[in-house]
Amino acid sequence: MPFSKTLPALLLASALLPAPARAQDDAETAYVVSNLLSVFYHELGHALIDVAALPVFGQEEDAADTASILLIDAIFDEETASEIALDAALGFAAEAELVGDDVPFWSEHGADMQRYFNLVCLFFGADPERRVDFAQDLGLPDERAETCPDEFDLALASWGPVLDALVDAGGGDTIALDIEGAGLTQDVIGEEVRALNAEMRLPAAITVAIESCGEANGFYDPDDRRITICTEFEVHLREIAP
Repeated sequence: MPFSKTLPALLLASALLPAPARAQDDAETAYVVSNLLSVFYHELGHALIDVAALPVFGQEEDAADTASILLIDAIFDEETASEIALDAALGFAAEAELVGDDVPFWSEHGADMQRYFNLVCLFFGADPERRVDFAQDLGLPDERAETCPDEFDLALASWGPVLDALVDAGGGDTIALDIEGAGLTQDVIGEEVRALNAEMRLPAAITVAIESCGEANGFYDPDDRRITICTEFEVHLREIAP
């Protein structure tokens, strides 16, 4: 059985994370939580490429984006996954609006609107019958929608065996936490790390740090095997929330 939809225990643990925000009808906080999760899983993709010595054919940033949406699709229940994917896509759209016409084509990341459509396409392609409204609401062109199921299958064929191996290895404390201060980011990422440790084991230990960086960012340092989520990122997300 492929990795997608095979993690019921992790699903139950992680699906609790956005619930308080949505129970309070706090759309802004829900948006922040969704984007924190999306970025965390993007950086986890970078970490997996490093510690598992995975070959990357193309841009590593694209591979990390793909890992993020595959994990969101696999881990969360349908309603929660759809809300996270929606908010994460809106996050890319908001960043694109901030950049305007000054698109940094030199960047190792794809253009924000390209990342937007890639996310929508992969998430739609994972379950096109159930997610047709999702694709239409987010403006996915029919020409691209036709290829999305095949794009998802290709992505899952690449990442699925890697993720399956992590789960088959069993739980283990291979993701350490280094948290500075207290707040929403610390709570969300901390709980997510604890849920992941309960369900999977990485080939080598990594650290997830939450700290002030002087910038709104998240990144992975292969030298230290360390994911850093900057506390400034939450502030930035609240500023751009739709």
